[in-house]
Amino acid sequence: MMNQKKTLIALTMVSVGLGTVHIFSNSSLGAVTLESLLEEMVARETVARLPEPAYTCRQFSSYDRNSTEPGSPTWWANWDRSYFVRIEENNGAKEHVMMDADGPGAVVRIWATWHGPGGGQFSNGTLRVYLDKNPRPAIEGPTEDLISKGLLAAEPLSESVSPETEYRYRGHNLYLPIPYAKHCKITYQTDVLIDEGARQGEALYYQINYRTYEPEAKVESFTMQGLKDAKPTLDRVQKMLKDNDRSGAAGSGKHTLEGIIAPGEAKSINIDGPQAIRSLEFQLEAGDLSQALRSTVLKIAFDKTEAVWCPIGDFFGTGYHIRPHATWYTGVAKDNTLACYWVMPFEKKAKIEILNLGSQDVKLVKGLIGMGPWKWDSRSSYFHAVWKQWPEVRTQSNEKAQDHGAFDLNWITVKGQGTYVGDVLTLFNTANTWWGEGDEKIYVDGEQFPSHIGTGSEDYYGYAWCKPAFFESAFHAQPSGDGNLKPGFTVNLRYRALDAIPFTKSIQFDMELWHWAATTMSYAPTTFWYARPGATWDVKPDAIEAKRPVPKAVDDIIHRQ
Repeated sequence: MMNQKKTLIALTMVSVGLGTVHIFSNSSLGAVTLESLLEEMVARETVARLPEPAYTCRQFSSYDRNSTEPGSPTWWANWDRSYFVRIEENNGAKEHVMMDADGPGAVVRIWATWHGPGGGQFSNGTLRVYLDKNPRPAIEGPTEDLISKGLLAAEPLSESVSPETEYRYRGHNLYLPIPYAKHCKITYQTDVLIDEGARQGEALYYQINYRTYEPEAKVESFTMQGLKDAKPTLDRVQKMLKDNDRSGAAGSGKHTLEGIIAPGEAKSINIDGPQAIRSLEFQLEAGDLSQALRSTVLKIAFDKTEAVWCPIGDFFGTGYHIRPHATWYTGVAKDNTLACYWVMPFEKKAKIEILNLGSQDVKLVKGLIGMGPWKWDSRSSYFHAVWKQWPEVRTQSNEKAQDHGAFDLNWITVKGQGTYVGDVLTLFNTANTWWGEGDEKIYVDGEQFPSHIGTGSEDYYGYAWCKPAFFESAFHAQPSGDGNLKPGFTVNLRYRALDAIPFTKSIQFDMELWHWAATTMSYAPTTFWYARPGATWDVKPDAIEAKRPVPKAVDDIIHRQ
């Protein structure tokens, strides 16, 4: 184990050793660099076009390796910790390989949580990042210092959540990109017992999202000297993300959409293109605001393609209760204003419609649509958002069940070409225990085994250990965790920037639902993606579910005799 002072010295020595290896210049050769990735992270319009250079996004994780075949009896194996690619001997020490991938590429997100043998305190082992087959690590240091204590970057690129939760029970997130030209290997070393599944030893849960660029792409590998040189850009990006900087995001032109919407009626506006919606701001009033947030639907069609159909509260990441929070792409203010800053381009015409499917009048107190110019081209993509609900999904107790009581729910399947950029999960739990033991399983372009398979629903959303405390950050938030460990309402969200998932033929997003109790609950995901014209998907508008009374108490779901 290293102390922080020794770690900093080691990092400096490594950076000197690697600093002259790569000579690509971002400005002269168009290389992907640390700075270009940081700039991309805060350029909201980037995800609205197919990526250039093209890349895939995949995930290494500590998922239970007994999960070998979708639908098989072992598919829901759940010891999702301390599983690694392999173990290597290095100078007499065991290094557990977490990631091993050829480049050109970039690590774009690392999430982890941990505990020591027998549930004790984490030993804080050493994390090492080796680039381009160099035997000396480009990054080396105590795991928690590197991921969430600011040794590499400040908040929100390096942080643990929730700050209201005891540190040992937090999820730890590193969004600082680590580009590499040829190869990346990440290892973990600890001096205490570590075994597969952590049945006796130290438990390390982890997820690593990484890009692999097309072979001809030029990538300048990360160095500590490069990180030091990028400090002005890094500081500016971190401040923008921490402040959720809206300057320039709202667009130069404005349209309004306001007034009272009677039951069964709608208000709409048509806008000529080529342009891009840069921001949406809405404020609703209704006698039952919670029901209005679910039964008032945002519809958007681009060039006659109906691309958005979603209850307005779910679209803005607050579900059917106002829960103020702010992220890079959305925000909910204390005055009930709902805002989003997704860039939504179109070529000829956009139609924005607010439809009242409920039984009460809804007053649209504020409706502002920010617009900006857009040059439509062969990489331009339409923004999409859809919602679906399982209103009374029956879970099983995992005790003594061969499948542990788990099953996969398909959130969305898209056919076509595009980029997956995030989701919001709104639910009402009806039992005094955890609902989200299940893992995400994402299949890209017809994969038989998912290239993203996770370690738990809360891990996917950036936190850990089922904790209910509020948190907000640039790309993930828990506006409400009231229903995490007891009956109540929960909403989790994750938005993607550098970890967006491109697809050329299809994407299938499944989430395993594994509750710790046999109960009935409501469960409603919203998914967001961009796609080229002609894409199709399997979630259709569901007016019946949007009209359904929202659950506010256990008895609203579990109908007692």
